[in-house]
Amino acid sequence: MNKFTKIIFLLPVIFCGAAYAQETPPAPSAPRSVVVPPVKEKKLPNGLTVVVVEKRSSPLVTAQLLVKGGGRHEGLAKAGLANTTADMLTKGTKTRSATQIAESMEFLGGSINSSTGWNGSNVTASFTSDKIDKAMAILADVVLNPSFKQDEIDLVKSQALDGLTYNLKQPGFLANYAASRYSFDEHPVDGTPDSIKGLTRDDLVEFHKKRYVPSDAVLIFTGDITQEKANALAQQFFGRWKDPGPLYFTAAPADVPPKYPGERQILRRILVIDLPDSGQAAVKYLKAGEDISRGSKDYYPASVLNSLLGGGYSSRLNQEIRIKRGLSYGAGSGFAWRYSKNNFATSTQTKNESAAEVAELVIAEIKKLGDRSADDKELGPRKLVLNGNFGSALETTIGIAGLLSELYTFDLPSSNLNAYMSNVRSVSNSQVRDFAYKNFKNGDIIIVGDAKLFMDDLKKRFPRTPIETIKADELDLGTVSLRKGS
Repeated sequence: MNKFTKIIFLLPVIFCGAAYAQETPPAPSAPRSVVVPPVKEKKLPNGLTVVVVEKRSSPLVTAQLLVKGGGRHEGLAKAGLANTTADMLTKGTKTRSATQIAESMEFLGGSINSSTGWNGSNVTASFTSDKIDKAMAILADVVLNPSFKQDEIDLVKSQALDGLTYNLKQPGFLANYAASRYSFDEHPVDGTPDSIKGLTRDDLVEFHKKRYVPSDAVLIFTGDITQEKANALAQQFFGRWKDPGPLYFTAAPADVPPKYPGERQILRRILVIDLPDSGQAAVKYLKAGEDISRGSKDYYPASVLNSLLGGGYSSRLNQEIRIKRGLSYGAGSGFAWRYSKNNFATSTQTKNESAAEVAELVIAEIKKLGDRSADDKELGPRKLVLNGNFGSALETTIGIAGLLSELYTFDLPSSNLNAYMSNVRSVSNSQVRDFAYKNFKNGDIIIVGDAKLFMDDLKKRFPRTPIETIKADELDLGTVSLRKGS
């Protein structure tokens, strides 16, 4: 037997070993201890909260300015206002152009970016500690002195509209877009085509004036910096920042979901958005969580439940839909937290012909969560995943800043960092089951795809569930019926 024959002969053995390893993965190792660094806090005379976490192992610093003005403060007619305002911060100030801001941060070896969510907005800069004074001067300038030049506004709006034009032809994006209004009684933070077109410079200036205020802001420093240095920088660059006075800016009134009476019924209705000739279909289950916010005691059972259901490759949804049946490249789930509720969604894409089957599988897995408890063998590793991700976030300055930003967004104490891992470990199997039983009922399914390829099958699988169909080019979030011209 020559050496080539030996190699060929051994290949089946190697592949069998790999297959066996996939079927019987090793048990998870014992959890490692994680040291949560102390969080130091001070409030400046103008009301700005300054938070510092020292991490001196490397010469890196992240500075993040959080303001609690986000999509929830704009309303449907001005959807995208908070996001556009945040985008404009790095597009020029009274003394620096957009190019100068970018080049200056690049010269310092750092970065700066801005972003917005439903609950708030952030401006984040990362840099080395020896460049901190110059970097902070730029961060303060973009937060306090944006110029809102009309040509830059026009460019940002044009790019946003181009992005929407493309994304509204993608099944997954279109499903999320419709869900914001149909299932959660909100609106897309990125805006709608009509709302983006209607935004004016005055809108941006007013939003910035009313929402970017020190009394409703938190400046977070993490990394190679002392509390004394951080407080001095905060006072130097933000100490003269003042509130404009009482806030009269009207907030969107849609942070309380509707309540539906009746027995435990996982699915209430189905919306089909017909997107002819789409390559795939997006399938989502959606449920607004009533009275369960980020600060609720149910946050930890919900987090463990999500890890079990759709939080990674070995989660139940991915096991059933991808691994066992090969109907998708992946399936997952997640909670979007609000001040007084949460938005829960599962997400997957599949070929159009299997859309109805996937919807049925998703409902079956959600029902199973509330029918019986998971055993420790399954739930234990899911808790380890959550705590592992948390521990990884603590390893970087930007990760720590992100964890703190979430807590301060919801007015939660920084001590929650120390309690996170023990709270996750203490979640019982029955708590997960009870959460699912109480909260996953009267939800929605949204399917976006080529309806003619799955509608008959959908009606057969869900004969008692109301099914509504809207053509994709007729969708309009600005109407009660979601249809243009109604």
